Amino acid sequence: LIYQPMFKRVLVALLVLAQSVAPAVFAQTPTPAPQQQAESLESLSSRIGAHIAQPRFAPAAWGVKIVSLDSGKIIFEHNAGKYFNPASNAKLYSAALALDRLGADYRIKTSLYSTVRPNATGALKGDLIIYGRGDPVMTASLNDGDYFKPFEPLVQQLANAGVRRIEGDLVADESYFATPPIGSGWEWDDLQEYYGAEVSALTINDNALDLFVKPAERAGLPCRVTTGPATSFVTLMNRTQTAPKGAEGRVVVYRPVGENIIYVSGRLPVDHKGYKGSVSMHNPAGLFANLFKDALARRGITITGRVRTIDWKYREVTPIDFAKLVELGFVESLPLKDIVRETLKPSQNLYAQLLLLQVGAHRGSEAVGRGPDAQLNGDASGSPAARSQNPPIAVAQSPDPQLTTEQMGIQAMNNFLAEVGVKKGDVLLEEGSGLSRKDVITPNATIALLTYMNRHRHAEFYQAGLPIAGVDGTLQNRMKGTAAAGNARAKTGSLRYVYTLSGYVTSAAGERFAFSIMLNNYYNTDPNSSPRGDIDAIVVMLAGFAGRSQQTDH
Repeated sequence: LIYQPMFKRVLVALLVLAQSVAPAVFAQTPTPAPQQQAESLESLSSRIGAHIAQPRFAPAAWGVKIVSLDSGKIIFEHNAGKYFNPASNAKLYSAALALDRLGADYRIKTSLYSTVRPNATGALKGDLIIYGRGDPVMTASLNDGDYFKPFEPLVQQLANAGVRRIEGDLVADESYFATPPIGSGWEWDDLQEYYGAEVSALTINDNALDLFVKPAERAGLPCRVTTGPATSFVTLMNRTQTAPKGAEGRVVVYRPVGENIIYVSGRLPVDHKGYKGSVSMHNPAGLFANLFKDALARRGITITGRVRTIDWKYREVTPIDFAKLVELGFVESLPLKDIVRETLKPSQNLYAQLLLLQVGAHRGSEAVGRGPDAQLNGDASGSPAARSQNPPIAVAQSPDPQLTTEQMGIQAMNNFLAEVGVKKGDVLLEEGSGLSRKDVITPNATIALLTYMNRHRHAEFYQAGLPIAGVDGTLQNRMKGTAAAGNARAKTGSLRYVYTLSGYVTSAAGERFAFSIMLNNYYNTDPNSSPRGDIDAIVVMLAGFAGRSQQTDH
């Protein structure tokens, strides 16, 4: 009993010591944070709805549809059955059609024909015909920036055939497409721009010339104006002037419709780095032939005759007889899967229209039993040797000879969309690029197309062709630093007052979505925002969504 007070004092001291040490010890094992509840679909839908309902969009029209590719559930929709101008979202349709009807490995052939073979001295005593079938990718941009490199395989083929000089004309035959060079609904003020280039079965360097304007050595002198490549096919009218150092610079370029005269006016200060632009050319087949003649001259092959072109209207009265021609050589394009990539990522109008025409030119062949993957000259195997043994068709047989190749392409498109499950009338396209202001589609139709192509036999190449957010193509500088970067694959679209984006994105929970977002008739007055950013915001919401459209068992 005499030790009890001392024991109590020791016990109290130990308890106090324990309390003072405990916080430091327990701090080494943090308490788990409470698990956050995933956002509901209702919350996501509410956020998207609030975004598009902002007062600044009151005069405009939104069309949105988002579905889960995994569950099939509709995530959000607004005006999904109404018509919208798709702009370049139309290329989603042309690319899908071409892949489905022609196949991913399909190649486009360009041939060299003559009525005779070269003699022992290398003289070709007749015309040389360059016969094109719509290869879009004979371009410097895919050949290290070399304007003449796309011609090298053809020149080599001619040299291999023993040709040293051509004692006849150089004929550029673009009659394979029986259609006008301008897509339906294209407007005249687009036609001098690179994105409004005329369409031809003989296409070179995107049917445009690069234009360079550099100041002279001193003020008062005209600027130096050149084209890339240099060619006599175009006439330059230089009305520029070099201005004093520090002056404001401005260059104005004008090419009249149907002419190859380029008027360049304005001024550049003497210390300016120079102007670079691109101007489309009238009569692309003529440009092809003139540049090909230059390429032949570089190889020492001369031509004594004229350079001339032949189109589909000429061939209506003077058909080409392949049985009487000798094929001296041919080259083939990249496979279609690569052409689709070169069409979708930079949003190339010319290529998209050529894809539509390519299908249109084969529609008659489908009607007589050739399958969707049949090759150019009727050989489904796809081997160049087998294809070269069969006579090529000049223009596909049409059930209605009054239809143009473009109209046959649109008919093929409508047949394809019926197979996709698109409601008749939901897609009213007049051409293949989306440049026409008359094109209209519904978000419902685009979602049906994206869903179909997600399970298509060529889904890999279709999706690989789409721009990737924050990485490449027309989405290279969009959605960077967000959950959509490196994730969303989508086709952009823009015309005046028209902004669209449709494609695929994966959510934070790993769920795959297809989306079609269209904003029409919108005039942006807010300097702190952009219509593209307003569309991107919806895709970013989808990419960051941690919920799911349906509960999983795990």
